[in-house]
Amino acid sequence: MSIQTAKRLETVEEYYFSKKLREVRELAASGKPILNMAIGSPDLDPPKEVVQAIKEAVVTDGAHKYQSYQGLPELRHAISDFYNDKFKVSLNPDNEILPLMGSKEGIMHISLAYLNPGDEVLVPNPGYPTYTSVTNLVGAKPIFYDLIEENGWEPDFHSLSKMDLSKVKIMWVNYPNMPTGASGNVEMFKKMIDFAKKHSILLVKDNPYSFILNASPLSILSIDGAKEVALELNSLSKTFNMAGWRVGMVSGSADKIEAILKVKSNMDSGMFQGIQKGAIAALKMSNGWFEKINTIYKERRELIWELTNLLECTYDKTAKGMFVWAKLPEGVNAVDFIDNILYQNDIFIAPGDIFGSNGKGYIRFSLCVSKENIKEAINRLKVKV
Repeated sequence: MSIQTAKRLETVEEYYFSKKLREVRELAASGKPILNMAIGSPDLDPPKEVVQAIKEAVVTDGAHKYQSYQGLPELRHAISDFYNDKFKVSLNPDNEILPLMGSKEGIMHISLAYLNPGDEVLVPNPGYPTYTSVTNLVGAKPIFYDLIEENGWEPDFHSLSKMDLSKVKIMWVNYPNMPTGASGNVEMFKKMIDFAKKHSILLVKDNPYSFILNASPLSILSIDGAKEVALELNSLSKTFNMAGWRVGMVSGSADKIEAILKVKSNMDSGMFQGIQKGAIAALKMSNGWFEKINTIYKERRELIWELTNLLECTYDKTAKGMFVWAKLPEGVNAVDFIDNILYQNDIFIAPGDIFGSNGKGYIRFSLCVSKENIKEAINRLKVKV
């Protein structure tokens, strides 16, 4: 006798990296000196102030009790101050900010709060695979909109407006973009807001890479009228090397935050107080912190560019964020290409195909790799390419 799983599982597959990393770990366990250059998991430490804050918080009275679903008031105030300082965006800490256990859970919470079975969702192609999987899991239908290099990896709103958008409830956007590194700009965000208003669509901007190799961080909430139709997700994972801490936030108008809170309050029992205290310390870091990590990422990126040159790829030197998105020579299959390099050179790179059909012919390198390991990868390829 077997117990049948829910039909919703038929709409999704195991996350690519979950499957592929098992293979990579098996190769490493067999003695292969694997260099993982595919995953955007920061290898650098969080600020010392952050680690000290959680150490102190662990031994304070009440640290181990259930916490508020809305997070500590001090955390919401710290997020509000951060948005005001970095983005010139005014957010009411009482009702326009909701801390999250990582912004990834926010994708599910927002979807559960706004989508009914049969609703449609505009999903970028290429884009973060979780937008698609969560849409499928809640019974909605992903409608993929093209991002292509010739258009600067920006949405074509003229083409979008010609589509039947009557069932579309949410549009996911992500700038600085993952995987392409396109930065986005004020004019594009204005078009997004106008488009969302015209078609009564909830626009959700995912914004975790704002401060990585990006001199001009932008929030969509800085655009006039944005709060009427937009939410913004953000995260401390990349900005402060706190990926495993699971701290993010969603910001927007009070009515939208209230709707998401209805879902979230039924899904967890609050974030550990010590992690919240660490997050507060992170959000108060000076600009010197960003300069420090970006100096490291810049050095790494230049080495990755050298690596991509060896592979005869092309890339955009103005791209932002934590990755290098590189185009393979014409006709090369990215999945076969990265598998050959994995098995022959013991280097793991992400194929662009996993981010959508418009990722075919591209590969993605993470900057979460030490300079020493990137140099080792270069040496391996010089010997064997």
